[in-house]
Amino acid sequence: MEKTLPLEEQSIYQVYIESQDTKTYTIPIYQRNYAWEEDEITALIKDVYDSFTKHTQSPYYIGTLVTYKRDEGKYEVIDGQQRLTTIYIILKALGIKHLKNSLTYEARKVSASTIKQLDDYPNLGDEVDNGIRKGYMFAVKAIAAIVGSSERDAYVQYFLHSVHIIHYSVPKDVDLNHYFEVMNSRGEQLEKHEIVKSTLSQYIKNRKDVATFSRVWEACSEMNVYIQQVFPDNTVFGYNLHRFLIDSFTQIPQQDESEGKDTIMNLMRQPTGRTEEMSATEQTDKFQPIIDFPNFLLVVLKITRMERGNLVPTEFILDDKELLNEFAKALSCCGDKAAFARRFAFNLLKAKYLLDNYIIHHSLNDKEQTGDNPWKLQCYYLETKRKRYPKNLSATPYIQRELVHLLSMFEVTFTPKQRKNYLFYCLAYLFNNDELAGSEYLEFLQCLADKYFYDVYLCKDCLNERNQPGPNAFDNAILSDGAISVYEIGDEDTDYKEVFKDVYKQGSSDIPLFVFNYTDYMLWKKYSDEMRGNNTKKGSGERDAFFNALGCSDFELEPFNNFYFSRTRKSLEHFYPQAKAGDGKALSAYDINCFGNFAMIGAEANSSGSNWNPSQKINIYTDSKSDQVSVASLKFRIMMQICQDNNKAVLSGAIHRPADMEWDANDIQEHQQKMLDIIIVNG
Repeated sequence: MEKTLPLEEQSIYQVYIESQDTKTYTIPIYQRNYAWEEDEITALIKDVYDSFTKHTQSPYYIGTLVTYKRDEGKYEVIDGQQRLTTIYIILKALGIKHLKNSLTYEARKVSASTIKQLDDYPNLGDEVDNGIRKGYMFAVKAIAAIVGSSERDAYVQYFLHSVHIIHYSVPKDVDLNHYFEVMNSRGEQLEKHEIVKSTLSQYIKNRKDVATFSRVWEACSEMNVYIQQVFPDNTVFGYNLHRFLIDSFTQIPQQDESEGKDTIMNLMRQPTGRTEEMSATEQTDKFQPIIDFPNFLLVVLKITRMERGNLVPTEFILDDKELLNEFAKALSCCGDKAAFARRFAFNLLKAKYLLDNYIIHHSLNDKEQTGDNPWKLQCYYLETKRKRYPKNLSATPYIQRELVHLLSMFEVTFTPKQRKNYLFYCLAYLFNNDELAGSEYLEFLQCLADKYFYDVYLCKDCLNERNQPGPNAFDNAILSDGAISVYEIGDEDTDYKEVFKDVYKQGSSDIPLFVFNYTDYMLWKKYSDEMRGNNTKKGSGERDAFFNALGCSDFELEPFNNFYFSRTRKSLEHFYPQAKAGDGKALSAYDINCFGNFAMIGAEANSSGSNWNPSQKINIYTDSKSDQVSVASLKFRIMMQICQDNNKAVLSGAIHRPADMEWDANDIQEHQQKMLDIIIVNG
């Protein structure tokens, strides 16, 4: 028999004044503190006033209230607490003193005291919840500005009897995910990740464990700061806060529900409040995260399910649209739901530590400049209580640089915050290898990149008709018997250069971004491996051999030194423009639609110069004031140098070409072959 959710349309009078039994609405520990600002409170009062002046008989609906009956007369507010608190504040601002039903806050004595003493404003006691106090002031101000004195009594009656709310009373045996899926409320409501938090915490019966769970959850939700900054516990992270020392939820220092306002209360009430109170030193450690909290929860859930051995990868979707469904499936597969909730909280804390300290993030400065790599791979380190700083993950410069390039290569390829499979693989690997900050981690990332290239992007069975990876292509290639497997790559007997030409056929423009990002990584790696050391002087045999392998003359090493994977790499550029194909010159559409004529470039540059001839692009893109191409694409920089070499050869009489044909079909094919010789190590 299908469960139904009891609901009742109630007036504000019925919610707070008229009832058979006295009710107490309790805001539970997992809810945020009151957060409505002046604009929101004023808008509500004005909306009700506008409806009031229309003299309509229809009620004005303010949204929904969802409660869970704990005991007789005691109702836990699951959703709608911001509206319920605002209504209470407005009633007090209207001068209604005697309310039969009350509103209070679990484990927040200051909030409970402030809301209780609003009748005595401004005498609210020694400690005051500023959110509630300001809300009351905003309501008084708005009422005075909007409601005329002669209208006030009628407005009060309208507010009490004609403003309605839909009240869901959730039975004890109803799945919280189910009711939320059928809710459709107006106004602010709990987000899906907050419902997940509520759902998991309800299985934990020990209230101190619930408080600890809550503290971990809220600390981890602050995605733009190191977890050690909002959860600075040396039991977990060691004296210098740079290691992860615990193995289970029980080892997380237990948080008493009634303890310190600087722990649970601040984390629960104002998720951004903790970072706003940071010192100037800590502020500099803020960054732009590569993933949001809901999608991060899914990555952690996938790790947790893989750890428990009940994961079917092809049935798991890394997309926050499926957040409730994936957690519902996970809970249906476990007998001890409390144990699952505790383990998930532990994994969440560990994964956030690994994300912050072992995965790249972007600096807060959005302006990207040549020579200034905005991608950071740094771990948090506390030397003394007053001296804290992020330091590079690896102390070896060339290892550090390659780690950054590999991780940022993946990130600029898979920019959307959903379906970040590479991040899942990295974190799953680090869960068991988090002490491997150097060559071992680098080897894993190198193999992961190679695995993507050979076993996904050079595998026809993994690609759809547009040469994009099909559903589950990555998991099928990377996961083996429930574990990450990246060290067996490709088939040594396969000629992958021929495979490449077969998959990415001449005349086709469907070449995925990863292929170009991987190419630029391999070009940079060739430079790093061969030019690092003393053999870098111009004219040396090693340096000449390096540029000969690229197919061009020496254009200095600065573009390689300055290279990074810019977030503007979002556009594929035809070097010889597609618009000019077949215009009487030597190049046809078939000639130009191939890997050898494509490169990555910033979207802005592409939109402005996509129809320029190669000579025009060289003049613009190599200008010292707009030298962004060397940052955006090493492959593109090589293509331009080939054209410059051809122009010099024409001027010297070494070769003869038609005007404006410094880049022809032979150049495209030769360049393509040179690139394949570098990126494909066999075949």
